[in-house]
Amino acid sequence: MSRTRLVLIPAEGTDPAPFLMLDAEGRVLERGHLSPDSPPVPATRVRTVAIVPGADVLIRWLTLPAGRPVQQRAAALWALRENLAVEAAGMRVALGPVEADGSRLVAAVSEGRLMAWTDALARLGLKADALVPDSLVPAEPEDADTFNAITFGPVVALRGQRLAVSVQPDLAPVIAGERRLVPIESDAGLEARLIATALTPPVDLGGSERRTTAGEGWKAWRLAGALALAMLVSPLVLTAAAAIRDDMAASRLREDAEARARVLFPDMAADADPLAEAERRLALTPPPGGVAVVAAVLFQALEGVPGAELDSLTADPVSGVRATVSYTAFQDLEAIRSGVEALGLSMVEEATLEEGDRIASDIIVGVGA
Repeated sequence: MSRTRLVLIPAEGTDPAPFLMLDAEGRVLERGHLSPDSPPVPATRVRTVAIVPGADVLIRWLTLPAGRPVQQRAAALWALRENLAVEAAGMRVALGPVEADGSRLVAAVSEGRLMAWTDALARLGLKADALVPDSLVPAEPEDADTFNAITFGPVVALRGQRLAVSVQPDLAPVIAGERRLVPIESDAGLEARLIATALTPPVDLGGSERRTTAGEGWKAWRLAGALALAMLVSPLVLTAAAAIRDDMAASRLREDAEARARVLFPDMAADADPLAEAERRLALTPPPGGVAVVAAVLFQALEGVPGAELDSLTADPVSGVRATVSYTAFQDLEAIRSGVEALGLSMVEEATLEEGDRIASDIIVGVGA
């Protein structure tokens, strides 16, 4: 196929879908809008790439154990199981190429959303060869202190290093924190990023990552359970090992987990307990839904405490999701904690100091106990 059709699926299903027709070099041959009332699309051999709403797609970067694609997708689902809004069995996982450090982009979306997008394309007379979330359209910045941003209808796609998310516009500066937001606002800049995405999709949510059959899925999930140690995604590894009556088997599991913990966190002190330190670091992992959910939870918790404010919110792969909150009385911090925990997250106080007639606390927000 020498031509590529890029289609943007709108967040509102009734809106027309913008499209670009490109040649093999990325030159624009045609642009316009498609709707169910448009003339039928000519039945020519054209590769179709659809950009879908990224707010419905969970994106992470993971290091997966070696194996067949179906096994790796199952292992990725196992790693993401605490972050998914629906049962893992109802999710589709797509994998990006392996990067220089051995990690790869993992994108998860519900089968229901995938079907809705496929149906929307069918109403336009199209079938996608690749489905890409809009959160991956901005280029990954070279600078760790920068976020690239593109507005798609009611949401903003944010791209940082090892971060891609689509959020409401008012959450963009909260997620960026002290990092610099670089919006792509010109039509030429947006079109250039769309063309680059169409010619080289970073991931395909649909076609190439087909759903497993029932038998395949069971084998993959069984393997994923065995691979959980390799991925060290659950602090229940020791509990599982202790439940094994064969002490030698449990010992081997512990030794394997400790070795893999040191591989995952090579900067760990030589005299540290590998599993305890790994569990501590994993506790810093952003909770389900990422920073956007943390921001929403904190805003709601702070609304219940008169005079309390959210001063900053940042996310870091090493230090986790951190925030600074300010308030007027020491007991207010416990009220904020209660509000956060009531919404299913945990809050750890790191430091507190008085600033005039106000009090400021640095906190870490993570998954609930």
